[in-house]
Amino acid sequence: MAEPASFPARGQPTEELLEAIRELRADDADWRGGRAFSLVYNADDAELETLHDAVGSMFLAENALNPFAFPSLRRMEAEVVAMASALVHLEGGDGSMSSGGTESIFLAVHTAREAARARGVENPSVLTAATAHPAFAKACHYLGLDHLRTPHGPDGRADPAAMIDALDERCALVVASAPCYPFGVIDPVADLAAAAADRGVPCHVDACLGGWLLPFWEEIGERVPPWDFRVPGVTSLSADIHKYGYAFKGASVVLYRDPAMMRRQWFLYDDWPGGLYGSPTAAGTRPAAPIAGAWATIRHLGRTGYQAKARVVRDTTLRFRNGIGAIDGLEVRHRPDLSLFEFGAAADGDGRPVLDIAGVADVMDDRGWGLDRQEGGLHLMVSPYHAHVVDRFLADLADAVAHHDASRGRASTYGGAPPAP
Repeated sequence: MAEPASFPARGQPTEELLEAIRELRADDADWRGGRAFSLVYNADDAELETLHDAVGSMFLAENALNPFAFPSLRRMEAEVVAMASALVHLEGGDGSMSSGGTESIFLAVHTAREAARARGVENPSVLTAATAHPAFAKACHYLGLDHLRTPHGPDGRADPAAMIDALDERCALVVASAPCYPFGVIDPVADLAAAAADRGVPCHVDACLGGWLLPFWEEIGERVPPWDFRVPGVTSLSADIHKYGYAFKGASVVLYRDPAMMRRQWFLYDDWPGGLYGSPTAAGTRPAAPIAGAWATIRHLGRTGYQAKARVVRDTTLRFRNGIGAIDGLEVRHRPDLSLFEFGAAADGDGRPVLDIAGVADVMDDRGWGLDRQEGGLHLMVSPYHAHVVDRFLADLADAVAHHDASRGRASTYGGAPPAP
């Protein structure tokens, strides 16, 4: 264990500090080499990286807390929200940027809680499938709502009948995932939104992962079930630009069909000697670089650029799925709707796994591949750069299946970087 750091007595030279940082990063996940399958979305785009570096430097110090101090940021955020709204077929609505999916989800839960309280609900709840992102549980924990979870169906999707049975007068928000992270499948949004609308309850679509890929997935000819604001009853939606929007972190949007819901998101406070304090998000100080970076990324790639990256991701995903399915003893679970999926050990005639998938994961760890370990198998999420490493990955995986020992007992984790040696 490293010695605890003490406060430096004197400053260090720049190059010395940069060298220290390079040493600290030696054991970080190798996302640039295509070895990581979560946390970072490698766009495989040198020109885009150059743009990110330039924009990040230009807006390193600015603060988006006060939109009137930096009108460039106010305009860029408004344009990002407008472009995102057009992408998901929202007309006449409103929204804001946030620092990421968790904050977008917090904001959607908060506005739903406030709307429920206005309807007279004293102890509101949020209803999700068990596959919904843990950020909903986290939001309920922090914001004082009950979190009601229902089992998913055999296809990995939310079970509409189970969720409808659990929908009661305390429900402040019904949640659908597009897609869910564990299995890469899209919940039956139309069924859930219709049931919520029948009860007068908002329905949120968590498209943090798919929101900037599904529109282009559809445009390149893939089948996409209804999931966005074209679905009646969908009242809010979250979508992370720093995922398949390929902006740098942290940049997300939360959007509302009814602008009145966005007004519930604002916090205004005027009982303070410092004057009026207002904030549209959970953060006070808001980094400017992610706002400018998202704006620049969307404008740089445009529809044709996003379509081109969607084709690469689709084709690469198929190579992974077909290659994994061809390895004796493995199977891809829950036929995915997008570019992420779980795979695990096939079962024998008695329903028992034919190999120790956690032992296979140990070998892949040793070879530097960072796969998420889930309760039912291993998780893989595809970015454009992974097109360069498919064959090497599949060869290592086949060898790991053929030559692995019993599991070393490493737990299931989100963000599957292999442990440092």
